[in-house]
Amino acid sequence: MTFYTADSIYTSGQGVLTGYSFEVLDGVIARLIPIAELTPEEKKTLISFKDSLIIPGLVNTHNHSFQSLLKGFCDDKGFFDWRDNALYKYANTLTEEDIYNGALFAFGEMLLQGITTVCDFFYINDQDNRNAQAVIRAARDLGMRITLARTMYDWDGAPRRFQETVDQAVSNTRELFQAFESDPMVFVLPAPHSLHAASPVMIKAGRDLAKELGTKFHMHVAEGEYERQMIQEKHGHPPVKYLAETGILNEDLVMVHCVWLDDEEIQLMADCQSGLSYNPSSNMFLGDGITRIREMEEAGVVISLGTDGGCSNNRASIIEEMRMTSLLQKVKWCDSTVTMAESMFTMGTLNGGLNLNQSIGQIQSGFAADFVVVDLNDLSMQPRQNMTKNLVYSLQPSAFQSVYIAGAPVVEKGHILTIAEEKIVEKVQKTTQGWR
Repeated sequence: MTFYTADSIYTSGQGVLTGYSFEVLDGVIARLIPIAELTPEEKKTLISFKDSLIIPGLVNTHNHSFQSLLKGFCDDKGFFDWRDNALYKYANTLTEEDIYNGALFAFGEMLLQGITTVCDFFYINDQDNRNAQAVIRAARDLGMRITLARTMYDWDGAPRRFQETVDQAVSNTRELFQAFESDPMVFVLPAPHSLHAASPVMIKAGRDLAKELGTKFHMHVAEGEYERQMIQEKHGHPPVKYLAETGILNEDLVMVHCVWLDDEEIQLMADCQSGLSYNPSSNMFLGDGITRIREMEEAGVVISLGTDGGCSNNRASIIEEMRMTSLLQKVKWCDSTVTMAESMFTMGTLNGGLNLNQSIGQIQSGFAADFVVVDLNDLSMQPRQNMTKNLVYSLQPSAFQSVYIAGAPVVEKGHILTIAEEKIVEKVQKTTQGWR
């Protein structure tokens, strides 16, 4: 039994609380309780962070960890040049050790940005689970909570190591899920890659497997205008309407990107209770466009945030994605009131848990004890007029004092406790040595 408190505690549902503490038992928040109500014995276990704000751990609902190794190798390129001459090229060279190194790199950077849970959309599967297990091992070595979105991919235009038959993809994904079913730090869900890289049969198999396993399933949808045009020409419907017509669109589906949707498709998303994992920096980096966040919010779509891979977004910060989401909508609508910081913060925390079907992203009883201690004396948090606005619009990584996952410290004073950052740098240099 341990209690934690700070000058203030930020809860995604109740806002900023003062004079409160929370109890952690077995990696879970057991109680959120006023300090005045603690017994003398309970007060002896109280850990208090001075001049600090405790916030829920940030949730990154879309990433491709191996792509962090490609930072700088395919910047300022068109999508197909980026994909064919950088992504595919280097993905074909990566060993299991390289994939582990890339995941350490990506996840280590996220920890320093206050991210406590990541959903890694992983597709270098080589028709088995060894590479996916390397990604999971990296997260576990760092002490991070991970959802492995195991990709189901059968388009023959991609590298062979991405591809599987439907039977292989279902069997391997089920096997990976079962291997970690009892691990509270590791979750596995099916992830048919996209409408252009997974066949209709593969996508339906992913939907059915998610229902069998009791998970969400994730899929890239309408990231670029080309996909919308392709699906319209091939099936006679735009992407989301096609998914609805074929019975794929349901409450288990979380779509990634959704840049190119019309009014009817947004309403279909809301009616079917499908979620969105939004990646604004990546969409900007690749010149994809601006997702219609305002309309989706108004329709009631649950929106969470992702950083995407390091070769389409050179930063791994959910705070940055909160800020970009808000600013993009303000400039699109020429209206500074169209988005609110409070809503952006919920997207990066509580909504992440909803789109991963996990009790994370909230300081509340029954939720995982994943939290971040923010230094209120950091210059980026001055003046202390409105902490929520400061978190979303001005906070810098220097303000992240400590990061706790399942009640255990993994970052202190801006440094990772579990694996030395110098060791991560050495591993990245080893993997990328000689690349051009």
